[in-house]
Amino acid sequence: MAKIAFTAGRVSGFKCPPDKKQAFLWDATVPGLGLRTTPAGKPAYVFQSVYQGKDVRLTIGSPVAWSIPKAQEKARELQRQIDEGHDPRDLKRDVLAAAAEKKAAAAAQAVTVGEVWPLYLAQGKPKRRDTWKPGYRADLEAMAAPGGVEKKRGKGLTRPGPLSPLLALPLPDVNEDSLKIWFDREAQASKHQAARALMMFRGFLRWCAARPEYKKLIDREAGKAPAILENLPQAARRTDALEAAQVPGWWTGVEQLSNRTASVYLRALLLTGARREELAAMKWADVDFQWRKLTIADKVEATRTIPLSPYLAQLLATLPRTNEYVFASTGKAGRIADTRASHAKALQSASIEGLTIHGLRRSFSLLGEAAGAPAGAIAQVMGHKPSATAEGYRPRSVDALRPFLEQIEAHILALAGVQFDPKAEPGKLRAVVA
Repeated sequence: MAKIAFTAGRVSGFKCPPDKKQAFLWDATVPGLGLRTTPAGKPAYVFQSVYQGKDVRLTIGSPVAWSIPKAQEKARELQRQIDEGHDPRDLKRDVLAAAAEKKAAAAAQAVTVGEVWPLYLAQGKPKRRDTWKPGYRADLEAMAAPGGVEKKRGKGLTRPGPLSPLLALPLPDVNEDSLKIWFDREAQASKHQAARALMMFRGFLRWCAARPEYKKLIDREAGKAPAILENLPQAARRTDALEAAQVPGWWTGVEQLSNRTASVYLRALLLTGARREELAAMKWADVDFQWRKLTIADKVEATRTIPLSPYLAQLLATLPRTNEYVFASTGKAGRIADTRASHAKALQSASIEGLTIHGLRRSFSLLGEAAGAPAGAIAQVMGHKPSATAEGYRPRSVDALRPFLEQIEAHILALAGVQFDPKAEPGKLRAVVA
């Protein structure tokens, strides 16, 4: 293999014969340094040597970028690595991998909350459930909405959601300081809304912390900074519930509502202690009139089955079957969505203040105790998470729960002054208010 001292003229004038795929020119000054070229005329400096008995060849670079002295210096460096027992190919791969990792880290540092938020909506989920509840999912979207859309009700454009300003932040910039600045600004408009948005965002941070690609980029505890927590509004635990003396007025006010579906729905909430979304989503397929059972969605488990009490069975049978939902609606969801306006009318006619829809659930529990039903039975009907009680909690079958739920229903109807014939044909409810 002939060698010549590299000069600028010899390097630039070296050509590959047209009948060969490649040709080499080797430097006489530095062992292992060569110039490789092809018929296409793309020359490059190469280094060739022997490592552990095997030939090693690496490309150094184009003569356009590498001067002859620089190429010779690089060849000597590569030979030193071999002399020291290192494979220069491994070292080169390590350098390239480190560069790629650095580039990826820089790209990750630039990932914003807004880029990850849609993934959270699609892949995130609350504890013990496979998917978001539709209402909570809609709240998440509304909290991060950019605004500027024509209002569905009223005139003008919608305002950005409380979480909207956070979407532009790179994940590493979500820290105690940035969240404190954001929270203080949002709290000026509504402290309670800002607090709710913060709770939602903390769920997002927990989700990111569980993802390998994001956990090193975020501070999971950023939303728990003392400077933020000390400014959160006090969470007042609601205790609203119907008193026994208020039941007749409430019942009459609800029964007289012009919206028949809302009227039955509100009374069903009181007679079952169910959560409002659980009952609103109930379908006719979930109602078993033959074996007198209701299967409804559950917050703790996927579903729970409870007895269908006599009066409620006849009440449901009076509803028209316009679609798959028991409490049907002409709205987009196809089912009842918000009965607060109807409930407010009933409360006004009964001169009752401060009773929320969820207060009907508390009312069921309190009225159930007054009826003499065991605490465990009341908890199971309501779908409360099982816990030790004075009677010693044990799950009951639907038939074992039936007499207790009928006992509660009879107590509520007695308070309301309602008489009915349990043997009446379903759909032909005969009720008399004393």
